[in-house]
Amino acid sequence: MTVATGAQLILPAADRTLARYSPGPAPALPAPDGRPPRTRTCFAAVHVVADPAVAADPVAEPAVDWDATMAYRRHLWSYGFGVADAMDTAQRGGALSWPLVRELIRRSAAESRATGGRLACGAGTDQLDDRPGSSLAQIRDAYIEQCELIEAEGATVALMASRQLAAAAGAPGDYRKVYDAVLERAGDPVILHWLGAAFDPALAGYWGAEDPADAVDLVASLIADHAERVEGVKVSLLEARLEVELRERLPRGVRLYTGDDFNFPELIRGDERGASDALLGIFDPIAPVAAAALRALDDSDLDRYDRLLAPTVPLSREIFATPTGHYKVGVVLIAYLNGHQNHFRMLGGLEGARSIVHLSEVFRLADAAGVLADPERAARRFRPVLEVAGVGQS
Repeated sequence: MTVATGAQLILPAADRTLARYSPGPAPALPAPDGRPPRTRTCFAAVHVVADPAVAADPVAEPAVDWDATMAYRRHLWSYGFGVADAMDTAQRGGALSWPLVRELIRRSAAESRATGGRLACGAGTDQLDDRPGSSLAQIRDAYIEQCELIEAEGATVALMASRQLAAAAGAPGDYRKVYDAVLERAGDPVILHWLGAAFDPALAGYWGAEDPADAVDLVASLIADHAERVEGVKVSLLEARLEVELRERLPRGVRLYTGDDFNFPELIRGDERGASDALLGIFDPIAPVAAAALRALDDSDLDRYDRLLAPTVPLSREIFATPTGHYKVGVVLIAYLNGHQNHFRMLGGLEGARSIVHLSEVFRLADAAGVLADPERAARRFRPVLEVAGVGQS
């Protein structure tokens, strides 16, 4: 039985009706102890916190609140997660420009060294954004430049899908040419990142195949040819069947990091055929619940694992609803509701990319999933968001 708190909100629904809502009690979850899971390797892809107090155009000159941004990385490390930084959750490829990415990598790496938390950082080719028609050689060199920065800082390279490569490649062989060259000079094993078009439409047809199913052979052969330089591959296609197919073809010792924010509990849980590790954006907002579930999985308590994660799936599916690339809004909303930042603002004003109906549903589902650490505080923080959107609370 759920016992409501004293807080109450008026929330809008898609049919334009309004209803009173009282959040449930605070979740009973273990305190963080910094220990990573024993049976799975798990990274949380983490967001950045904007600084709205800077007197500059928030779209043309977005600013980062570095203190709050680093504090959130320490929060995730405290729950035993590795941090995956400078990736799409951090608005990479959007308002997070390459100069900010460089600074983010350096600062996060310093925090990683100080705390002992594991860090992976995205290496892309976004320094070429202002150069139309980049050649394969320029794209290769851009990747290598970013890889060298990350390696120099002591972090693991997450080799991201490249918009510039998607635009320049004329055939599957062009992808192999670039990736072969980058992997051959890798100093330490990297994590490949296969991001689907649902997350970024500019990546449609990546690997030279319009249907991702037709690209599995190429990706599998690339990894097989460079197995000693590939720690794992993150698959963010939102197609569990393709993830399992690739997972079963990986060389021994190469991990499949699920990036499937729709089907992650079953993929991590696995079956007699195998299981996925994880590198997930949804772990950013649900870290305390996910950490408790992963501890249950370590203890072979599958009932508790399922019970904890099942309510997070509707929440994740709402946060990652079409257009999926705007999922970062829900991630940042929950960080704000849970007191990790003192405002609901994002780089480039992206907080305006989701409707108040969507945000209200995220609030309801986060409450149902036990993701709101202090539901009464969350309600107090959400009230002005509703009022600014024209949803009166009297």
